[in-house]
Amino acid sequence: MSRLVCGTCGLRLPAGSSLLQCSCGGLLEARPSPPFRGRRLRSTFDQRLATGDPTGEGSGVWRFRELLLPGRGVLISHPEGNTRLYRRDELSRWAGVADLALKHEGENPTGSFKDRGMTVAVTQAVRAGATALSCASTGNTSASLAAYAAQAGVPALVFVPRAKVAAGKLAQALCYGARVLEVRGDFDACLRLVREASAELGLTLLNSVNPWRIEGQKTIVLEMLQQRGWEPPDWIVVPAGNLGNTAAFGKALVEARELGLISRLPRLAAIQAAGAAPFYHSFRSAFKRRFRVRAETVATAIRIGDPVSYDRAARAIQQTRGVVAAVSDREILAAKAVVDGAGIGCEPASAASLAGLRQLVRRGIVGRRDSVVAVLTGHLLKDPHATRAAPTAIAPRIAEVERVLKGMRK
Repeated sequence: MSRLVCGTCGLRLPAGSSLLQCSCGGLLEARPSPPFRGRRLRSTFDQRLATGDPTGEGSGVWRFRELLLPGRGVLISHPEGNTRLYRRDELSRWAGVADLALKHEGENPTGSFKDRGMTVAVTQAVRAGATALSCASTGNTSASLAAYAAQAGVPALVFVPRAKVAAGKLAQALCYGARVLEVRGDFDACLRLVREASAELGLTLLNSVNPWRIEGQKTIVLEMLQQRGWEPPDWIVVPAGNLGNTAAFGKALVEARELGLISRLPRLAAIQAAGAAPFYHSFRSAFKRRFRVRAETVATAIRIGDPVSYDRAARAIQQTRGVVAAVSDREILAAKAVVDGAGIGCEPASAASLAGLRQLVRRGIVGRRDSVVAVLTGHLLKDPHATRAAPTAIAPRIAEVERVLKGMRK
């Protein structure tokens, strides 16, 4: 039977506990206990993929249900997951590695990886009888929570920093029916407020402090490993903001090795925007000091100065012999232009992974012959204003079209 365990003091609680944080201040983590391991577990996952897994509605999350949420019952699923691995020669050349794949989590139902965590966390909340759901968000979390709350028929209250959320993300939360509260402050102020409100007003908090969010986000790695025939790459590169994915990826990899799904751990590379890089500064101090910053970056999805999953993300980096890097907004936008130009597209925060990979190759940390999977976390249309391109205005004459066409062929 799965249990919730405090990552700091080791306190054990039943999986159905409504607590999100231990009395010692540590965050709770789910510890799965699947009924079988190794080849049989891999075979179970692979068979569900081959058959479409009708009991899990074809979800690329619930395909791995033995490693997620204990018990059976209602599933709040769109479905989600089943995102692709993209390979493009121009991206490999730009990054400087021969073996590069991009896993595009922007292909999830609401356009970001958040759906993977939300399906598990909202399912658990509904099973536990939640009457209202809440989150703080830079945009993607609010969009995802609003969609899953709407499907579950449970009211949702989301807290966003005023004038700091991309219009597309805000529109999603509003259209899905959530009540959106614009807070005069940054994301960290929103998170403090929503945690207080959840504790005092009986809201169920769905930020990544919720252990079931992390369980769902593990499936990004599990699905990627399955797509690679359970052969791990040398590196997994991921954008890092509130550090939920960094924590989830490390947890997924350690569990996968312990359960015999893989024989070795790839290394994690967590990439922050230079203007929002507290985790990077902590990494440079060998995690002897926890930094907090006033965050500012064009990559709004990772514009977070006090990441809540710091402790478990630091553990993930240490367990995988990983690294943390910081890239400028200029580097992020350059990487985004390359991803967009390859016909794939992503929001700015996603491009941090490719920008960071290029930097790590140039620094000699990632080898040019290493195999790498870089994660794109959000869809291009999440932040359509963050582009260097612009339409070309012409007069309604064929000569004008011909002039433009000649310029394109040069």
